[in-house]
Amino acid sequence: MSEGRRAYSRAVERTEKMPAETRPPGVATVDPGSVLLPGHDVPLGRYTTVRRLLPQRQRRLVGAWCFVDHFGPDDVAERPGMEVPPHPHTGLQTVTWLLDGEILHRDSLGNVQPIRPGQLNVMTSGHGIAHSERSPAQHPPLMHGVQLWVALPDPARAGEADFAHHAELPRWRDDDLDVTLLVGELAGERSPAVVHTPLLGAQLEPRGPAPATLRLRPDFEYGLLAMSGAADVDGVALTPCALLYLGTGRERLTLRGEPGSRLLLLGGTPFDEPLVMWWNFVGRSHEEVVAAREDWMAGHRFGVVADDPAPPLPAPALPTTRLKARDRSGGVHG
Repeated sequence: MSEGRRAYSRAVERTEKMPAETRPPGVATVDPGSVLLPGHDVPLGRYTTVRRLLPQRQRRLVGAWCFVDHFGPDDVAERPGMEVPPHPHTGLQTVTWLLDGEILHRDSLGNVQPIRPGQLNVMTSGHGIAHSERSPAQHPPLMHGVQLWVALPDPARAGEADFAHHAELPRWRDDDLDVTLLVGELAGERSPAVVHTPLLGAQLEPRGPAPATLRLRPDFEYGLLAMSGAADVDGVALTPCALLYLGTGRERLTLRGEPGSRLLLLGGTPFDEPLVMWWNFVGRSHEEVVAAREDWMAGHRFGVVADDPAPPLPAPALPTTRLKARDRSGGVHG
C-alpha cells in the first residue's frame, strides 16, 4: 500500500469512528433549558474537514436529528472539494443542505443527482443503501453546507431505501426574517420532504436589526446552529459554528441576528428509543451493527453505487468491547 493510501485510510478511520466519541471542549450551560455546544473538527475523506455538532456526550439528539456536520466555507477553487467514496448506511435518513458549492450524489438505487444551494437531498436508508458524495470536476470556488442524519423509527428503519431531491422548497419573509423550510411544518407551511417522526428543519436569515419572533411547538425540543454569522437568541449569544440546544416547552423563539447570518433551526418530538451509532450505521443493538458491517464487507444488502468507479470504503474494525445503546441524554442501555 502506498503512503498516500495509508494516510487516506487513517483519515477515513478517524472520520468514521463512532460518532458518540465526539468530545469538544468548552461546553457551556447558558440557562436551565439551554446548552451551547461548540463544533469539533473531524476529517471527512481526503479533502474536507467538518465541524461535528451532534452527537456529543452532553447532547446526543435534537428530536430524531442524531448527527449534525457543518462544513465550510472552504475555498476549493484549486482543490477537488468533497471526495467521499461509496459507503453504506442503515437505520437513518441523510439530509444534505448547501449554502455554497455543488455536490454530486450517487447511490445504489441508481440515482445520480447534483445538489446546489437552496436545494435539498433526502436519502432514506431503510434496511440498507450505499452512496457517494463528490464535488464535480468543474465546481464553484466555495463549499459550505451541512450534512444531517435522522434516526428512523420502526418500521421505517427496516423498510425500503429511497431517495428524493427537492429543487423547490417553501420560502417566505416574516417581518425581517427570511425563512426556508427544509423539513416539517412551520407557520402554516409544509415541506415536501418525507420524514418518519414529527420533525422540523428551517434556515433563518435575519434581514434587519429588529428582533424576530417564531412560534414553536412546546412538545418539540429545538436546537439552533449558526452556519454563518452570530445571533442573540432569547438573550443568549449564539456564536458562529456552534449549536445552541434549546430544550422543550418553548412556545416562541425571539432572535436577533447579524445581517447576512444564516441559522439552521432543528426540532422534533424527543426521540426516546435508545440508539447504537457506529460508523455509518444507526441500530438498536450490538448484534444489528455487527450484522450490517458483515453484510457491507461481504457485498450484501447495500448494493453498488451507480457510475462510481472508486472502490467502496472498508468498514473499520469493531471495538473490542460490546457496543451499547444510548438514549438521547447519553444514558447507557444494555
